[in-house]
This record gives sequence, C-alpha cells and structure tokens, in this order.
Amino acid sequence: MSSTPIRRLFDDAYFERFYLDPRTRIGDENGARKLGRFIGAYLDWLDIPVRRIVDLGCGLGRLREPLLDAFEKASYTGVDRSEYLCREYGWVQESAATFRSNTRFDLVICNDVLQYLDDGEAKESLENMAALCRGALFFDALTLDDWQSVCDRSLTDDHCHIREGRWYRKRLAPAFIAIGGGMFISRRANISTYELMRA
Repeated sequence: MSSTPIRRLFDDAYFERFYLDPRTRIGDENGARKLGRFIGAYLDWLDIPVRRIVDLGCGLGRLREPLLDAFEKASYTGVDRSEYLCREYGWVQESAATFRSNTRFDLVICNDVLQYLDDGEAKESLENMAALCRGALFFDALTLDDWQSVCDRSLTDDHCHIREGRWYRKRLAPAFIAIGGGMFISRRANISTYELMRA
C-alpha cells in the first residue's frame, strides 16, 4: 500500500503474473463471463438499452465478449494506458481520467483500476465517468475493507492506493445512484428504482 503516486509498469510481466499465470493470477476468463452475464441480466431487467460500451482500464479485454454476447447490438471501446496492451489488442491508449468522446455511453465499465491512481487522478476519473455515462456504470476498486477482510493478499497487487470505500461513494453520489453489485445508474438517465434496490 502506498500514499505516494503509483508508477506501476503495466507491461507483459504484470499481466502474466496477475492475469495469465494460473499460480498467481487474481482473475480468469470464467470470472469475466460471470460478471458480463450479471451486468447484462441486471440492465436487461431494468430495461436499460445498451448500444455503446466503454471499458476504462480494460486490461486484456476479458469483458468484451461476454458484454457483446449480452448486448448484441452494442459496440465496445477498450481503453487502457498500457502501451503493451494497446499494441497487442488495439485498445485506445488513454487513462480513465483523460479518455474523451463526443458522445456518451450507455454502459461505462471501470473495474479494479482506480486504486492505481493517486487521489487527484482518481477524482478526475470519477468525474470523467460521470461525463461519459448516460445510462449505467459498473465500478469496482480495491478498498481498505477488502484488503483487511476479503482479498487473498498473497495474490492481490498491493502496489496501489488503498482507500476507504466511502471515499469512492462520496464522489460517485452526485452523478450516480448505487443499485448494488457494483452497479450505478446515471442520475441523468432518469430511471426509477425502488428504495430497497438502492445501496
């Protein structure tokens, strides 16, 4: 854990360790498929149409196929700051804070990214998500509670900024309504939710 800026090199060695090597990886394609199905089913149940998806910090892009299976008419834009990944997969090389688009997205994904950014850049990223999103956001980041009581520390990358969950919730609340499971609805979408659905 760090209170200083993180300058993690997101090269092939990083992705081999945390995503590809079965002995040390923190996630796999099966987990991405489950997450994609969950997002698809939840938004289908809420009748939120999805035609444009942006995945900020998409990494290997494991959510791409599950999301396109769930939303057959959607387009997917993968964004990552890793030069290695953008060269290998053709993603847009930008960060969650700096990516810009002339149109808004029905679904914004930002999964396990912001813990690598300092407070300023993380705040800018959350503001950017609010600007980009016209429908739903799936957001997750490693928190202090996760670190202390949930994650496997032998596999989880600790070279990051681990904040309390309320730090994120406070900055998401002006633009988003939390509806559980890492899902948030843009306040501009004007979608009604029942009280007990809201987290």
